[in-house]
Amino acid sequence: MDLKGKNALLVGMARSGAASAELLYKLGANVAVYDIKCKEELPQDVQATLAKIEYNDMLGTDPTDRVEEMDVLVLSPGVPLGLPFIKRAYELGKKVIAEIELGFLVSKADFIAITGTNGKTTTTALTGEIFKHAGIKTYVLGNIGIPITQEALNTHAGDVVVAETAALQLDTIEDYRPKGSAILNITEDHMDRYGTMESYIAAKAKIFKNQTVEDFCVLNYDNGLVRGLAGGIKARVLWFSTEHQVDDGACVIDGKIVFADGGNRREILPVGDLMIPGKHNLENALAAVVLACVYGIDGDSVADTLRTFKGVEHRIEFVREVRDIVFINDSKGTNPDASQKAVEAMDRPTVLILGGYDKKSDFVPLFRAFGDTVKAVIVLGSTASKIIDAAQEAGYEHYIKANGFEDAVLKAYSIAEAGDAVLLSPACASWDMFEDFEHRGREFKRIAREL
Repeated sequence: MDLKGKNALLVGMARSGAASAELLYKLGANVAVYDIKCKEELPQDVQATLAKIEYNDMLGTDPTDRVEEMDVLVLSPGVPLGLPFIKRAYELGKKVIAEIELGFLVSKADFIAITGTNGKTTTTALTGEIFKHAGIKTYVLGNIGIPITQEALNTHAGDVVVAETAALQLDTIEDYRPKGSAILNITEDHMDRYGTMESYIAAKAKIFKNQTVEDFCVLNYDNGLVRGLAGGIKARVLWFSTEHQVDDGACVIDGKIVFADGGNRREILPVGDLMIPGKHNLENALAAVVLACVYGIDGDSVADTLRTFKGVEHRIEFVREVRDIVFINDSKGTNPDASQKAVEAMDRPTVLILGGYDKKSDFVPLFRAFGDTVKAVIVLGSTASKIIDAAQEAGYEHYIKANGFEDAVLKAYSIAEAGDAVLLSPACASWDMFEDFEHRGREFKRIAREL
């Protein structure tokens, strides 16, 4: 992608925006940066990155009048497409692309792109570990924490980028074409942005829109919304399932994970050998198996990684045990379906901490799914009233409202008894109180460890 001498406006100055601005500068573009915040309000690491490059500072201003002089706009994930200056760019026929597309166009590696409402981070990390264990130079990038644009220039032919790819990153792709893609599941999320499930599903489906018969796409057979996408895919479609046997993909037969290629099945390992707990993590493992095996990694190498992979930070992460009460950090549980899966993974009575930024989710089904596992719920954040209303509608009475995050953890600890778990799985985003879910998870661990 030749950007030398071109005028490029980078929109949104979080971690990926800073990395993209630096990449544009290295590619010889005339870089301009915009964010609703002024420079002094940006995170310190972003300011440090910007200090290394020359750029036109549009931070905290209205860039609408400057759009006409731009050749390309690069959007960070989550930037609202309805902003007046972005609408103006489209009207003028300007090139508007996603940050992940910029990284893809610059990179020389094969891309394995993974999306889904839940499980993206675990599956991406696990798939990356499998590829690394097989001796392939592998970069684990994207929504998992390291922007694709940060490493794009370091990649070479024969390398692999395993990319966690959120719907918000797919909104403005044009040519993004992964060699392999996977859609793990689709449940309600990000209704604050998409408004309808149809729009949200369409965003997820963009992951395979540029794939051809030379590529492959892995789908969850057990998720009806995902299964229904197969008819619109040009790439080779493979499946994973915990409930059915499949002829192309991965499934469970007689307690063993099996990979099938055209009906020819080979055993990978017993399900009991997996280190990561829960049915949802079995699904994540099956998806990783298909991605790796179709790419050409041998089954023994895949099995070796599955036996040792212990999961990722902030996703059903054991923190500590005190007075026979275990603390589990699932700050990555940012929607009700993710939190339901975390609850289902608990093997002891649980005090659950819920609440945060409102993504217009419905919490009633979550309360109805608790069964006997959740003995109490601590509610906090901007969604507190909405969650309490949902509890009452579902007939759940054991909730307490907290005055802030630390108070929520302490209240949960005071209610918990020996043999219980305190689970942070908020079912909400973190932006009402924290920089991101990682910040929230770190605070939970700090408080737990100081008890």
